[in-house]
Amino acid sequence: MSITSAVANNTATSLTPASMTPEATAAAASAAASDSSAASTNALTSLTSNFQDFLGMLMTQLQNQDPTSPMDPNQFTEELVEFSGVEQQIDTNSSLTQLIQLTQSGQVEQSASIVGHQVEVNSTNLALQNGTGAISFTAPSAEPVEIGVYDANGNKVADTVVNATQGSNNWTWNGQTSDGTQLPDGSYQVAVDAAGAGGQATALPFTVLATATGVQQTASGLQLELGSTSVPFSALQSLLN
Repeated sequence: MSITSAVANNTATSLTPASMTPEATAAAASAAASDSSAASTNALTSLTSNFQDFLGMLMTQLQNQDPTSPMDPNQFTEELVEFSGVEQQIDTNSSLTQLIQLTQSGQVEQSASIVGHQVEVNSTNLALQNGTGAISFTAPSAEPVEIGVYDANGNKVADTVVNATQGSNNWTWNGQTSDGTQLPDGSYQVAVDAAGAGGQATALPFTVLATATGVQQTASGLQLELGSTSVPFSALQSLLN
């Protein structure tokens, strides 16, 4: 195994993003910087230990080499240069990790300002909050539109037909099934279909209206929380109030 590979294996670290709140952002940034600094210190310590081992091996080889066939000094020069490059890479990686963590913390802090406000997002998951969920859809003409609500298992729990007007329409669900049973708050699938001129159902575009309850940094990126529903922050279309 090359010296670079050995050092890389000894100094590999992983970053596990965690949920953040506005109050915890500064503390998280400080902790992230501290963790990164500790990781860099450990990596450099490991590198120093490996370097001492390398020098010991070098001296042993030089003392026991065949005088009639000395070893090529270029090999050791290349190894020394490689050690220097690894040290610089560790410092660069440490600085880059700190920069990424601070940038993510800044994004969470800025995004957290929308918590508590009503938002419009691109999602097929309707967020039932406090017994109410809402969507906004666009109809190409004034016509009946069927709206179906489904649970996590794909079972239809509510079904209604509304007389939509041409253009933008809003629909609010009271969280009740077709027989009047009140369902718990949570995430439900929604489908919006228009019958169309030929009687064939046509899916209509819609967005979900909900109250932002949190912002979370995950491995897949910044997530906007709508109660128990979570969507990518990029799904945010507008801030309604």
